[in-house]
Amino acid sequence: MEPAAAAAAAGQLDVDKLTYEIFSILESKFLFGYDDPKLVFSGGDEPQGAVKGTPARGPAVVERGKVCVLSIDGGGRAADGLLAGAALVSLEASLRRRTGDETARLADFFDVAAGSGAGGVLAAMLVARGGDGRPMFSAEDALAFLMRSLRRGWSGGGGGGAAGGIRALFRRPGAAFRKVFGDLTLRDTVRPVLVPCYDLASAGPFLFSRADAVETAAYDFRLRDVCAATCAGSDGSASAVEVRSSDGATRIAAVGGGLALGNPTAAAITHVLNNKREFPLAAGVEDLLVISIGSGECDNRPTGGAAASTSEIVRIAAEGVADMVDQAVAMAFGHNRTNNYIRIQAMGSPRASRGGMRCGGGGGGDGAGWGVAEEMLSQKNVESVLFRGKKLAEQTNAEKLEWFAHELVKERDRRRTAGALAPAVVKQQPSESAPATAAAADGHTPPPTSYSNLVSQMFTTIL
Repeated sequence: MEPAAAAAAAGQLDVDKLTYEIFSILESKFLFGYDDPKLVFSGGDEPQGAVKGTPARGPAVVERGKVCVLSIDGGGRAADGLLAGAALVSLEASLRRRTGDETARLADFFDVAAGSGAGGVLAAMLVARGGDGRPMFSAEDALAFLMRSLRRGWSGGGGGGAAGGIRALFRRPGAAFRKVFGDLTLRDTVRPVLVPCYDLASAGPFLFSRADAVETAAYDFRLRDVCAATCAGSDGSASAVEVRSSDGATRIAAVGGGLALGNPTAAAITHVLNNKREFPLAAGVEDLLVISIGSGECDNRPTGGAAASTSEIVRIAAEGVADMVDQAVAMAFGHNRTNNYIRIQAMGSPRASRGGMRCGGGGGGDGAGWGVAEEMLSQKNVESVLFRGKKLAEQTNAEKLEWFAHELVKERDRRRTAGALAPAVVKQQPSESAPATAAAADGHTPPPTSYSNLVSQMFTTIL
């Protein structure tokens, strides 16, 4: 019986391997747009350097580098921004400690930054270019901006505790974001940035992109308007924000990015793999190094026979979509998911069960908010497992961030030593403005064709 059991186990392993390869093909082809018919090796010995689930390539002459991608989930709760902000501060501090450079910024190590909602604000602040050509804000500056907004909500009668503070910010975003960004536009960034929203006029997602802004002025939006668009409606209302491009040629009616693309990781990866102007050597997921920062799950969901409010249903749906994107991305990375992709995700707010900050409010002050963020970083990291959902990893979120900082420094050092052999990240130069698009009969200016439109349409179909 033992030989028969061993043979059955071996057969099951072969089935699992084949199933994995089939799903890797599907994920790679339909999520990231691979069209190479030579998708994976279906059996036998693989050539050295080949990666399952990605197009086959010949032997590499030199060690290939990686395009470093930062993705930050959206959300209107205080805990959403706090986890991301605390993770970014921890990551930047680790990078400074490892390099010995106290002026180092996250934008020095990442090639692309993507964010939705509160994450979009953080991403925009990290890549905004100052007068000296350097990143204008550090991770500490970005978190301090969020904490100041929360403090005003706690002490200024905004109501709703911490959540009320961030909602108060999002209700009147124009003034706050104007102080932060002034008249900076998408072109005024040190790294490519991607920020989604939902356009009510076209009834589909819209992706703000520096690549499109550089290509035509009709897609160059002010950063303060980009942040207002991706945060619109985060206070639970259905109010939209009208946003115009810097030349006035494109106009959209935007609501928060969480409705369309709360987890922008897949959009960022798709952007890199298909944007050959800026990333000509990024051929597959093995050429990427991605960190996706999520948010804690809602702590005060209705229990028993209590009816869920509309905002609670929207949040649950948004969390489900974010988890689905995480699962799809982890599947697409295949065996590379442990080395090329990590997800920082908290399982709820630790203090919520003790009367602290919850989805709807509570808490009180900078100390309490920072304490919650630190506790979320100390939680065990959550990993997506192939065909088996999620599991708690052995490492904490903070330990994962330390590991990722090591990888970022290693990639920067590799580029310095490799020189011209490093993967080129080519900065696009602004092109001459295209003629304004004719307005539609209802007065709404349809956006011109762009890569971001194609990405948005693709994700509308997938989701």
